[in-house]
Amino acid sequence: MGGRFRVGCALVALGIAGAAGAQPAAPYDVVIKGGTIYDGSGGAPYVGDVAIEGDRIVAVGGSAKGEREIDATGLAVAPGFINMLSWATESLIEDGTAQADIRQGVTLEVMGEGWSMGPLSPEMKALAPQRQGDIKYKVEWTTLGDYLDFLAKKGISPNVASFVGATTVRVHELGERDVDPTPAQLDRMRALVRQAMNEGAMGVGSSLIYAPAFYAETPELVALMQEAGKCGGMYISHMRNEGDHIQKAIDELITIARESKAPAEIYHLKLAGQNNWGKLDAVIAQVEKARSEGIRVTADMYTYTAGATGLDASMPLWVQDGGLEKWIERLKDPATRARVLAEMRKPGQDWENLMLQAGSPEKVILIAFKNPALKKYTGKTLAEVSKERGTSPEDTAIDLVIEDGSRVGTAYFLMDEANVRRQVGLPWMSFGSDEEAPATDGVFTQYNNHPRAFGNFARVLGKYVREDKAATLPDAIRRLSAFPAENLGIKDRGSLKKGHFADVVVFDPATIADHSTFQDTRRYATGMRDVFVNGVQVLKDGEHTGAKPGRVVRGPGTGRCGQILD
Repeated sequence: MGGRFRVGCALVALGIAGAAGAQPAAPYDVVIKGGTIYDGSGGAPYVGDVAIEGDRIVAVGGSAKGEREIDATGLAVAPGFINMLSWATESLIEDGTAQADIRQGVTLEVMGEGWSMGPLSPEMKALAPQRQGDIKYKVEWTTLGDYLDFLAKKGISPNVASFVGATTVRVHELGERDVDPTPAQLDRMRALVRQAMNEGAMGVGSSLIYAPAFYAETPELVALMQEAGKCGGMYISHMRNEGDHIQKAIDELITIARESKAPAEIYHLKLAGQNNWGKLDAVIAQVEKARSEGIRVTADMYTYTAGATGLDASMPLWVQDGGLEKWIERLKDPATRARVLAEMRKPGQDWENLMLQAGSPEKVILIAFKNPALKKYTGKTLAEVSKERGTSPEDTAIDLVIEDGSRVGTAYFLMDEANVRRQVGLPWMSFGSDEEAPATDGVFTQYNNHPRAFGNFARVLGKYVREDKAATLPDAIRRLSAFPAENLGIKDRGSLKKGHFADVVVFDPATIADHSTFQDTRRYATGMRDVFVNGVQVLKDGEHTGAKPGRVVRGPGTGRCGQILD
């Protein structure tokens, strides 16, 4: 394995016939032969071979010989896909094979939407076990870097990377209260960001619709991003509003990017609520204006008309001050409950109510409970459960949170299919599942995922490229691979180039498709035949090999970001 080059090897790598009398190259470890190569550039595909030696790509195009040769005639050969919004944080602890994502060609999971798995204070570590859902685990790490190393040591099939969560940093120093940091506290928060960047974080991620993230004001976020920006990091955000006030929220994101001198990305860009569907032209213009002014603003998306979060997104943020336990305690008070009910039915202007944005409780599906007695409601709409219990939808939502001791996993139908289709074709759009990477057995049968967990990336290539012609295949592959790698500052992944790590996928563009639905979620996508991660085959003929060659992919500031906390 590795390094067996002979006379003429460079010529083979360039697809050039050897000179008369030259000796043929020794076989490479693996050669994927005769496939249609989409190298990640977005350019026209071409037929040729891709050669792998050890964990690297050593030749692209032309013809090569391998100790093991894989016939890819008639199939697409592309760089591994990057999941820009992964919640595989816990599912990889439970099952490192990441079945649902590997079977779609995902070779890099990027985590950190507001919450990250570090840094953790002693109080955060102590609280973690009681907030775990069906997946149970011991918290064996403290910093974000520790967690990523823990995963790699445990064994995982995909590579992993993470942003440091602005919420996590805030809770580390302030708890879950609605308070502003003192100068000393903000200095410690900045130092935590520097530490995370030094350990390999990609930047700072925020999720400003939720408590306690919502309590952070713009200057606090700018301060954190100034530290990450010095280290080459990106700001990436579930913005403060995705509906009635989306343009104001984009303005905040652009302000943070401008003042921190860092690029910014919008998590899962959407226009939530039918009364906002007509704003897409204005939103696109807003992003493109910032880009024309030299502020690098990008976005990612999932390819469905429903989002998934919790019932907390239908309740006012003031009642959630202090965290889950305080929230539930307040809901049990009759006077507080009456106020919450009134605001759920007619909210103020300072928060976003997803139940109202969905339009009716028939468009709200309950997908995950902790309490075994409530799991019978999994997959039912809030309207159905409300009718069964004989209580209003708002009362039912409050009762379920109290009884479950959790935010209750919930899907909301919010978006317009025409907007989703149009967004898929935007040149500055990449893709993220906003889900874990589950399997179809074991603990994963105890709750439902959003179908995007099993189908988001296959859906891009099947429904939106092949069927709807919303994007060309070369460009879609670019925005699944090289484009997000470039945005993250990853220099040696995301493209089929000599010297890059061998994250490679082989699939059939004519058949790749998603199959998961809200009624039948645990269905793998099909059409992805082979997947290599760091040169090791993890999917062979559509079946997982069990291999776990995944590594930590670290950001551009690794090892050079100054102060490290004791």
